[in-house]
Formats: sequence, structure tokens, C-alpha cells
Amino acid sequence: MNDQPNNPLHGLTLEKILCDLVDHYGWDELYKMIEIRCFYNDPSIKSSLKFLRKTSWARVKIEEIYRDLIDQRKKEM
Repeated sequence: MNDQPNNPLHGLTLEKILCDLVDHYGWDELYKMIEIRCFYNDPSIKSSLKFLRKTSWARVKIEEIYRDLIDQRKKEM
């Protein structure tokens, strides 16, 4: 049974979300959207995941950016 049928992030890992955002926007653009040092100073998925897992406000912002990307992609279809 699907407990969250209307949640576009249901079933996605933080790593998948971050990888999709990096693939779409790149590290520089992500840093402009949310000024997180690990996006600017020697960026990597591993260091970013470590920070995002510890910092709830940053994770919420990343999830918002991802939802916006999902909405943008739906409009393009």
C-alpha cells in the first residue's frame, strides 16, 4: 500500500535527489540557489550528503528545489 501517493519525493533517496539536481543545475548553480559551502568548496556528493543529513533546513531547501524541478519538467511535457 502506498502511504504517500501525492508526495513526489516518496521513495527517492536524498542521494538520488542530490544527483539529479547536480546533473540538471551543476554545483555552481546549486550554490547560487542555496549557499552551502560544500556546494562551492571542493563539492562532492559524499560531503554534501553528510551535511544535508545533519542540517534539516538545508535538506528542506534541497527538497523544495527538487519539487520545483519536477514541476518544471511536468510543464515541459
